[in-house]
Amino acid sequence: MKLNGKLDYLELPATGATLDSVKAFYSAAFSWSFTDYGPAYSAFGEGLDGGFQADAGEAPAKPLPVLYSQDLEATLDVVESAGGTIVKPIFSFPGGRRFHFTDPAGNELAVWGE
Repeated sequence: MKLNGKLDYLELPATGATLDSVKAFYSAAFSWSFTDYGPAYSAFGEGLDGGFQADAGEAPAKPLPVLYSQDLEATLDVVESAGGTIVKPIFSFPGGRRFHFTDPAGNELAVWGE
């Protein structure tokens, strides 16, 4: 049952790269799968459902999605191997540790762990 005001979907821009390169990155780094809806939109369902918008006229402002990892160092290595760029190395914050990276489209995300 959907509730008023509950976060239901996350849409990210994919305008800084090709949609195929963004999908390839998340598939390699996090094993995400995608459903294409035309040439400029591909949806994912990985925890919080969402999708990437490749149409510059439709793309939202860039948020900061935060992913979870049980092994932060291993995830950082996988992100780099898949083509991500680390923009903030692992650091501590109240509640855990995290790092930030950019994907091939230039979206900044964070990964946190305990």
